[in-house]
Amino acid sequence: MELVFATNNKHKLEEISHILDEHYKIVSLKEIGCNEDIAETAETLEGNALLKARYIHSRYGRDCFADDTGLEIDALEGKPGVFSARYAGPGHDHQKNMDKVLFEMAGQANRKAQFRTVIALILEGQEYLFEGIVKGEILTERHGDKGFGYDPIFKPDGFDLSFAEMDLDDKNEISHRGRATRKLVEFLNQL
Repeated sequence: MELVFATNNKHKLEEISHILDEHYKIVSLKEIGCNEDIAETAETLEGNALLKARYIHSRYGRDCFADDTGLEIDALEGKPGVFSARYAGPGHDHQKNMDKVLFEMAGQANRKAQFRTVIALILEGQEYLFEGIVKGEILTERHGDKGFGYDPIFKPDGFDLSFAEMDLDDKNEISHRGRATRKLVEFLNQL
């Protein structure tokens, strides 16, 4: 089965492709000739995932899925949340985003946070949503150089390593995106 993944983020493509087995061919936006930056204007992760999937389905007529992910920090009342990728401003600058979070979290005793991913699938015109959550905490400084986004400052519950210190297999086993993707795969396998 071939599915368009509505992203050109090479890190996301690698993570998702690593989880899906050989029964699924994942095609990027670039591979279908879509070079537009699909606007994420919804106020929720679910809304943004659906916006991207609907955009691809309506313009290209392809079965597809899209995701949106947010880092939700208790002490910041759920921020950065839906604005995680552009928390420090436009440009998706991971370093500036982490700097802003670390600055806002300075001196905070409550460091609880969670990553949440929502995947929107459009298959034969029907829409489906899958959610994955991993709870953890915000570290006081960066640790590790793997992964992307906020991985260097997020340590999942029950582990001594940040996401950026974990191998991809280990991260995918417990990550928000891994959990949402496994729900997607379970659904597809039942078809």
